[in-house]
Amino acid sequence: MVRSTGPVIGINRGPPVSLNAAELLLLLERTPTGPLRVRLATALRDAIRAGQLAPGATMPSTRVLAQDLGVSRGVAVDAYAQLCAEGFLTTRHGSATTVAFRPATAPHDLWTGGEPARPPVPELDLRPGWPDLSAFPRKEWAAAVRDVLTVLPSAALGYDEPWGAWEFRSQLAAYLARVRGAVCAPPGIVVVGGVTQAITLMCRVLLGRGQPRLAVEDPSNPIQRRRLARLGMEVVPIPVDRDGLQVDALARSEASAVLCTPAHQYPCGVSLSPERRASLLRWATEVDGLVLEDDYDADFRYERTPMGCLQGMDPMHVALLGSVSKTLAPALRIGWVVTPPHLLAALRAAKRDDDLGGNTLDQHVLARLLSTGSYDRHLRLLRRRYRIRRDGLVGAFTRLLPDWEILGSAGGLHLTVRPPEGTPENRLVAAAAGLGLAVFGLGAMSVERAPMAGIVLSYARATPDMSAEAVRRLALAMAALDQVTPAMEAAVSTGALPWFETGGLHVPDMR
Repeated sequence: MVRSTGPVIGINRGPPVSLNAAELLLLLERTPTGPLRVRLATALRDAIRAGQLAPGATMPSTRVLAQDLGVSRGVAVDAYAQLCAEGFLTTRHGSATTVAFRPATAPHDLWTGGEPARPPVPELDLRPGWPDLSAFPRKEWAAAVRDVLTVLPSAALGYDEPWGAWEFRSQLAAYLARVRGAVCAPPGIVVVGGVTQAITLMCRVLLGRGQPRLAVEDPSNPIQRRRLARLGMEVVPIPVDRDGLQVDALARSEASAVLCTPAHQYPCGVSLSPERRASLLRWATEVDGLVLEDDYDADFRYERTPMGCLQGMDPMHVALLGSVSKTLAPALRIGWVVTPPHLLAALRAAKRDDDLGGNTLDQHVLARLLSTGSYDRHLRLLRRRYRIRRDGLVGAFTRLLPDWEILGSAGGLHLTVRPPEGTPENRLVAAAAGLGLAVFGLGAMSVERAPMAGIVLSYARATPDMSAEAVRRLALAMAALDQVTPAMEAAVSTGALPWFETGGLHVPDMR
C-alpha cells in the first residue's frame, strides 16, 4: 500500500524492496516524451522487469497512485489496463491489482536459461583453427572503407546479386589466377560466408543431382563431418598418409565426389604429392566426379614455391573453395567457390535460396585492398610473422623433445608432431590438459584408427616463448602419464576434457 512518506507499491521476496513515488517519478523522467499514460505504463513495466515489483505484490489503487504522482486518475487507470493486457498485472473485480506471477519478460528466461557459464580457459591454448587476430590490418582496412564510401554510388548499398559484388569477383578472379593458378572469370565465382557455407551449398548441389556419397579425408575435422551428416550426406572416410589422400582407396569407395585439403592437409599438415595430384584428377575424369578443393592454408608456404591449385589443372571436375578467415579475420565471413561451369546455375540457385547475398560493402572494401596491392603486402607481413613463430615451435621441439617427428612444417599455421612409438595419445593429451596446455590428438579427428599417434599444435597465436613453454609442458606431460585418470582419458575422446590450472598434476621440475 502507498504511504505518503514513501509509498510502497510492491515488495520483493526476501528482504523488502520498495518503490516509492520519488523513484517512480525518476523512472518517468527516463521517457520524457509521449503521453503520460504511456510513460507511466513504461515506468511500471521496467520496475517489474527489474524485480523492484515482485510477482504477487499488491499494487496501490489507481486513486492512491494518482494522488502520490500528482496525475489524473484516468492516467493511472489507463496504465494499469495496458499492463493487464500485456500480462504484467492481474486484476479481479472487487480485488486489488497484483503483479502477475509470470511477467511478460518470462519468455526471455525460456530462450536463454540465464547467462551461460563460461567454460574454463586453458593457460596455454595451441589448438588450431584461429589466426593471429591482432595482425588484422586495421589501418589499411579503415583507409579502404573511407575510399570505398567516398566513391561508391548509393545504388550499390542496395540488394546486389546473391553471388557477390561484381567488383569483388573481378578482383578476386585476377588474384586467384595470378597467385593460385586458378582458371576462373568473375561470372564463375560465387561469394559465400566462408568455407563452411561453401561446402554446405555444394553438398546441396550434389544432393540435388542424386549424389549423396561424399568421400572425406581421414583424419579430418570431426565437426565438419558431423555437419555433412546432418545435411544428409553419406560420409566415406579415405585414409591419409605422408603423401596425402590415398587415391587408390578413394577409387574403391564408389564415391563420385571428394572433399580434400591438398595444399596443407588438416590436421596432418602434409601436402598432396605430385603423383597423387595426377592420380586424383585421373580419378575425377574417369568417374566424371567432383573434387571439392578446400584451399586450406594455401597462402602460407615457407620453404618452397607454393603449388598451384588443382582447379587450375582441371576446372571441369574441381571446385575451388577459399576464404579470408585465416588471412584477415573470421569475423568478415567472406569466402568463395569457383565451380565447374555445369554446376554454376545450381550453385547460384542454392546461394539465392540460402541468404539472398552477403555483406557486399565489405566485399567492395576487400576489392579495394586487392586492387591497390594492400592485400599482397599484408600477406607478406603475415608470412614473415608466422615463419618466425613456426621456427620458434620447431626449435623448441628440437631442443626439448628431439626424438619427436615433426610433420607439416613447410606451410600452414599448425604442426603435427609424432611422439615416440607406443605413446598413448589420449593419455598424453589429458596429461597436457592437466598442466594447463590445450592441444588436439589425431585420434579424436579420425573415423577409423589413426594411421599414427600425433599431437596437433597451432603456432599462429604463439610467440617463441609461448611455444617453448608449451613444449616444456608436453615433456612434463610425458613424465606424468601414469597420473592420468580413466575419466580424464575418456574425456579426450568425447571432447569434454576440462582444462586445468597449471599444477593439476605432480611432475618433476625439468627447468
